[in-house]
Amino acid sequence: MKVAVASSDDEKFTEHFGKAQKFFIYEFNGENVEFLEIRESKKNPGEKHQWGKSLKVINDCEVIICLQIGINAKPALKKLDKKVFEDEGTVKEVLDRFIAHYKFMNKPLKF
Repeated sequence: MKVAVASSDDEKFTEHFGKAQKFFIYEFNGENVEFLEIRESKKNPGEKHQWGKSLKVINDCEVIICLQIGINAKPALKKLDKKVFEDEGTVKEVLDRFIAHYKFMNKPLKF
């Protein structure tokens, strides 16, 4: 699955989905993660509701990790079968938490 992490201009911390200027794209197979690329999402300063611009850039990704997401964008992404996780921290920290959570949730139960 492809995972997109919304990033701030400095490419270090997570950003609001609609305000993100860049997205770090990873491939995650349930066990290993591989960095693929950074995609730019140019935004117009002062313009509101730019989440559509973000969606165009990461439309092929199944999972989106961002600081926050707007009230209109979240249900729209859900209708497109995108999984959205809101988390705060560096790109590495939020990606590591997502992977740890995914592995924990998909670990077989032992009785």
